[in-house]
Amino acid sequence: MSGHHHHHHSSKNKKSLIWAMIIIGSWMFIELIGGILTGSLALLADAGHMFSDFINLLISFVAIVFASRAATNKKTFGNHRIEILAALMNALMLIGVSVYIIFEAIGRLAAPTIVSSGPMMIIAIIGLVANIGALMVLSGKNTKENLNMRGAYLHVLGDTLGSVSAILASSLIMAFQWYWADPLLSLLIAMLIALSGVRLLKETVHVLMEGTPSGIQIEELKKGLMAITGVIDVHQLHVWSLSSDVHSFSCHLVIDNTFSDNHQRILNEVDRWISNHANIQNRAIQIETAGDFNCITQPY
Repeated sequence: MSGHHHHHHSSKNKKSLIWAMIIIGSWMFIELIGGILTGSLALLADAGHMFSDFINLLISFVAIVFASRAATNKKTFGNHRIEILAALMNALMLIGVSVYIIFEAIGRLAAPTIVSSGPMMIIAIIGLVANIGALMVLSGKNTKENLNMRGAYLHVLGDTLGSVSAILASSLIMAFQWYWADPLLSLLIAMLIALSGVRLLKETVHVLMEGTPSGIQIEELKKGLMAITGVIDVHQLHVWSLSSDVHSFSCHLVIDNTFSDNHQRILNEVDRWISNHANIQNRAIQIETAGDFNCITQPY
């Protein structure tokens, strides 16, 4: 992926997050004013929940802004890892909120609380519309591929599922006075959100531990390099990620002595093969001549 292509994704992600913050922030402000004017605790509580989502979206936005800054002498790889740290923070917050809701729901199942189903449904319906709008601007291919964007998306998705749950629960309460429906549905949704949070946490930790990017098979990469004329061995092969869509590659190639004068040709072939078969932006290849192991390092 070229730097221009990465910049295009970054710009698109920033616009998506800005629109999502406008939608969530507007509804949060309306709920806050409504709660103050009416004295409704439910409205104030939901406004607080929306504020939490707004902060998570803001964290994701700030991470993208910092990640797009150029590399410096102190940060030669740039700031790409900030996006991963933001995704890690979002994952931990998703899990934390889910655990809190699960414990709260279990307590309310033991002793169901009487709730005002009418206002609850009105709040949930308007909240659902706001969250669907935010989901629409956050959805897209890059949201699936970018861990930071996925973390922001999962927070809004959790709110959307919560709104659906509240609408269903308020309907059951109005029709049958099943007050246990609210904590039961909240419990099920919280468990789904927790699973998504754990999955996101696992992927972010994998990146921070410099694991091999998904979709890249080391053995296939090695076989492809070994098939290049003149290459007799490949070792010290490493592939890792700086962020969801910025990957790095390094290896040592041992070439046959008869090709000792063709280093550049081999390097060009290796670079071309990697470009065609793997989405890796940063490449560093070291040539070792069989027998005397003279080394030539060539970054791409």
